[in-house]
Formats: sequence, C-alpha cells, structure tokens
Amino acid sequence: MPEKDKVEKNKETLPSSQSDEVRIGAYTCYCGGNISDVVECERVAKALSGLPNVVASRTNMSMCSDAGQALIEDDIKNNHVNRVVIGACAPSLHEKTFRATVERAGLNPYLYHHVGLREQDSWVHGDDPEGATKKALRLMTTGLAKARLLKPLESIQLVAEKHALVIGGGVAGLRSALDIARSGIDVTLIEKSPFLGGRMAQLETVFPTEEQARETLHTLIEQVTAHPKITVHTLAQLVDVSGYVGDFRIRIQQDSRGVTDENADAAIAACDQEVADEYNYGLTKRKLIYRAYPGCYPSTPAVDWANCPDGKLELKVNGQNITLENEPKTFELKVGAFVMATGFNPYTPHDGEYGYGEIPEVITLAQFIRLMALVEEGQELEWNGHPIRDVALIHCVGSRQIDGVNEPQDDGQINPYCSRVCCTASLHMLNTLHERFPKINLFDIYQDIRTYGRGHEEYYSEALENMVRFIRVRGTSLPEVTSAPQDDTHPVLVNAMDYLTHGEELEIPVDLVILAGGFMPRQIDDLIRMLKISPGTDRFLLEVHPKLRPVETAVSGVVLAGSAQGPMNIQESCASAAAAASKVVILLGQGMVELEPFVAWVNPDLCTGSGECVEVCAYKDAITLETSSENGKQVTKAIVTPANCVGCGACVSACPNQAIDVQGWTLGQFEAMIEAIVADLPELEVVA
Repeated sequence: MPEKDKVEKNKETLPSSQSDEVRIGAYTCYCGGNISDVVECERVAKALSGLPNVVASRTNMSMCSDAGQALIEDDIKNNHVNRVVIGACAPSLHEKTFRATVERAGLNPYLYHHVGLREQDSWVHGDDPEGATKKALRLMTTGLAKARLLKPLESIQLVAEKHALVIGGGVAGLRSALDIARSGIDVTLIEKSPFLGGRMAQLETVFPTEEQARETLHTLIEQVTAHPKITVHTLAQLVDVSGYVGDFRIRIQQDSRGVTDENADAAIAACDQEVADEYNYGLTKRKLIYRAYPGCYPSTPAVDWANCPDGKLELKVNGQNITLENEPKTFELKVGAFVMATGFNPYTPHDGEYGYGEIPEVITLAQFIRLMALVEEGQELEWNGHPIRDVALIHCVGSRQIDGVNEPQDDGQINPYCSRVCCTASLHMLNTLHERFPKINLFDIYQDIRTYGRGHEEYYSEALENMVRFIRVRGTSLPEVTSAPQDDTHPVLVNAMDYLTHGEELEIPVDLVILAGGFMPRQIDDLIRMLKISPGTDRFLLEVHPKLRPVETAVSGVVLAGSAQGPMNIQESCASAAAAASKVVILLGQGMVELEPFVAWVNPDLCTGSGECVEVCAYKDAITLETSSENGKQVTKAIVTPANCVGCGACVSACPNQAIDVQGWTLGQFEAMIEAIVADLPELEVVA
C-alpha cells in the first residue's frame, strides 16, 4: 500500500473524540437458565443500576432473542444510551448479533462490550451460587469500566480482487472452484501433481451411492476445465505470498510436462526406466514418462522429474539421442482469497506394524482396492503366487492410537483421532469382495464400528448377512500378525483376543491381511508458513470454530475445503467445498472486503521511530518505518497498514514510548478494567 494510503487509513481509524455524556445500558442475560440457574441476575442488575454512568440496567431470559434485542434498541433510542454492556454467553457466539442490534438503533457498533458470564462464571461455579453472583457483578463492573472509555470505530474497508486461488485439484478443490466460478468470480486452480482428481481417482465406486468413482470425477473435471472463469495449472505450486485479504500478491512456479502430444508416444516407447506406480500404491510399475491412468486429465503425459537425476531424462528416439529437461516457469497473480484443498495422505504402517513390510501377505486397504481393480472379471483372486481363501481385515491402523501402545510417527506424535471414513470403507470393500468372490472367508477385527453417515449402517448389516466374522478387540490388546510355519495351510496367522466372546484368544490362519489405514495430514509446512494458517493438535488445518465458522481459518481470506481440515468422505468433502466456495463468494462478490477495526494505531506525536515495533511484528508489512519531511526536517515514524495487522498487540508491548495502542483494546481501557477487578464491589441487595 502506498505511503499516502497508509497514512490516510490510519487517520480514518483514529479513535474519535467523544465529548457527550457517557450513558451506559447494562444487560444481564438469563441465557435460558444457563446463567440464571446459578447467578442471581436480578441482584446483579439492581447493583449495577446504582453505578456511575449506568442509566439502564435490565435482565431478560434471552438477550439475543428478538424481544431482548428490542429492549436494547429501545433504550438507545428513547433513553439515550450510548454505551452498551451485555453479560451473556461467549462473545464468539453473539458478538456480531449484538453489534448489529446496536447499529440498527443508530449507535456505532463498537460502542458495545460483551462479558462472557456463562463460560466464565455460571458454568464453572455451579456449586457456589452466591460466589458466582458476586463474580458476575465483578465481571460486569469491569465491562462498565471499559465501556466508559470506548470510542466509536469504523470498520476497515478494502477493495477486493474478484479472483480466488484454489490449492489442490482433488474433488474438494474441483467442487469449490466450480461453485466459485458459477458465481461470476475468476478462479485459478493449481495442482502440484501432473494430473487432476486426487485420491478419488484411485477408487472404483463411491459409497453410499455406489456411483462409478472416476466417471463421477471426470464429469466434474469436464465442467471445471470447460468453465470460462476457471484456469487450471497442473505441476504448479505456490511459492510466495504477500498482501492481505482482497489483495494478495502471489507467485506460482510450474514445472514443464517435458513432452507434447506430438512426441509423447515415441518418448514413452523409448523410455525403459521404471519406478513404483503410486496410482496403484506400488503394486505395479510405471515408466518415468507416464499417464496416471487411462482417461486422466490432462491427457498429455508428464515426465517424473523427481526420479530424474538433475531434472533431466536422456532418451534415444528413432535413433537420435534427445534430452528432456524440466524448464520451470514462474508467474504472478493478484487474488482476493485462497481455498486450501490440499487433501490427505493415507496412513502408511511402519515396518513391522502388524507385519507390514516384513510379511508379504500384509497390505493396506488402499492397496487392496487397487488390487481388486486390477483383477479382471472371471479371474481368481491371488496374492504372492497363491490363491486367497481367507482374509482378515484389521481396523484403526494409524488411528485411535494410544501413548505407550502404538509407535509414534516420525514427528514423535501418535494419531489419537478417529479417521471416521475407514469403517464404512472397510465394510464396503468386504461386501464387494464377497460379491465377487463368495467362497472367500472374511474376518473383520475391530475396536468399534463407526458407520456414522446416512446409509452407512446398511453396509454393516449387509456384512453380517454375508457371514463376515466380526472379532472385537481393545486398543490396549491389539491383534498380532505373524508368519505361519512353512508346512501350515495358510501363510499368515492372526492372534486376537475377542471381547465378543469374553476375551477368548483366537488364532486365525489367513492368506491375506488387510490393514485399514487412517488419514494423515499432508506435509504442507511451506504453505502453512506462507499463509500463516495454523494446524490443530491432529496436524490437520484448523478452523476458527467447528460450528459457527467451520471452514474459515484465523487468517482473513483463507478458507478450508475437504480433508485438508480432517478426515472426510467424498460427500463431506463436497459439502465442505461448497461451504468454502460460499465464504469466498460472500467475501469477494461485492468487490469490497470489510475488516474489524481492532488493529494497531500509532500516535505520531509520541513515536520516535525506534523500530522496536517492527522487529517484534510477525506479520509482513503490518507495521513499517517510513521517513517523511516535517517542518523542514526528516523524521521517521511507524506506519500501520491496517489490512495486514491482526491486532495481536506485540508492538504495543515493545514500544518504549507507549506510542502504540490496539483500537478497541487500549492500554487505558485495560488499566481501567484492572482497577475495577480489584475495587470493592457495590452491595448486592436481596431482590424479592
């Protein structure tokens, strides 16, 4: 932002002087009994009514209801209330509700302060009503102390670029891109791999609809690639970000495919180097020049540069030596928002986990899905040179892990979470296996069956009808998988303690063990760093609030779609993608973004340009030092760019001159609140 614009924006958001008499309305909410069952709200309201500047003190069963809001509006209009303090549930739930109420009545929406009486008082002091009532009064008087110093603020308004960047070309990224574009906003979609489709492309059918996975996926891909407002870049990744919501400046790097449609077939024929095929999870091999699968998009093959020394591939085509070389290019864009649709990785068991990597007959569910796809109709199901007659499937591999029982990941953490999708995916595959090979005996070893979605329980019922043998174990006594003796009838033995039969120890001889692995977050540390978003304790990307703001991150303009946020099936990923798209459309659709005014403000009269505020600021370009001419002298001052500031207050504590404040939470307001906390309480009278 140019210097002039920064200064003007600072001027626009300066706290205005308020010479009018402070007239406070204090409102203590019953919260439908959540507060009033513990706190004597009427006594609190009575005590507040006698405090300085309080001209109205009221209670209501639900202040957020129409009747409660009307009470506040009436006091503002008719009782000339010009500051509002509301004691209710958490501000994260209804702060916006009450701001709108205050604004409708003609008052600046930031002349209102919210006190969380439910979470901070009644819910934690249910065994001490008298103490909770006194605490409620103290919290409310603290709110009044701040309210007396509130100044009207104006929201920060920014011009928004009507262009979104979607990161990830799986089903969630494709769905969100299409929904955004249909609303008239330009979309650029980037995918790090050479082909679109993500994990869905590796499936055959989709539960619970039983649609053909790739047919459904390709329909979506065709809609996305044909849409005039969507630009797709494969082999592309984000390498730099600057700016702020509505006006992000980004740089994208894109690798070359290495071949064209004209020379691709000849180059593939000439290539004799092979690697494990990740599409089939290593069950087959592919060449270094490849298509992911028949019908993939784009149809032009790509060179696997990661397995080419120095990014070059030497070939002999039609008797001539040629060198294919990666020639990456970079380009810049300006976008208003990001959709993070980076997907997930299936859990890969460590060597020796249930015999994986040591016993050839132990594979993952993802591998088995591809194995079933590779077996043609009419063929017998075989593995490692022998027919499959008995199969055991083990649930919760890489999920619901327990400290001290399961081996940690490379980062030292375990996965205590449930991956949610695995149970239904496992039952879906067992039923498919029974349908194609009805003579195979199936054993399902589980801790709990969590078929939570609509229509998912039917797969469990069907598995029972298909005579799948269910064996229930506990997380503290996991099954053991060992190689059978050479002369045994089966190559693998599974030992499990079955709690459906009161802890009976079972030894199950099988030909194949399938490990139903969970979901793992992708390693996207570079994106997390660039966008300043946060992972949760499970290492998936973290939303602001799971119910109220389920797809938004703490960074304005960055939203989440699909399993980047946590384990989701395809239906859930599409629903999440649609929600993310709606957030982007709401944000950018009007061409203007409105941000909260709670950002740093520099008092130029006190600022000496020491630069200590800039040193501690973690947000790029949020606060900078700029030199200008003042009365014929060169002076250096700190300048805040409000769009980049998050109001963290780090600069406030660093400034040696106390020249910086965060609007809406000034040092003076904090001091007044602290004084109110330690002051003597007004008397609590008995209210009949």
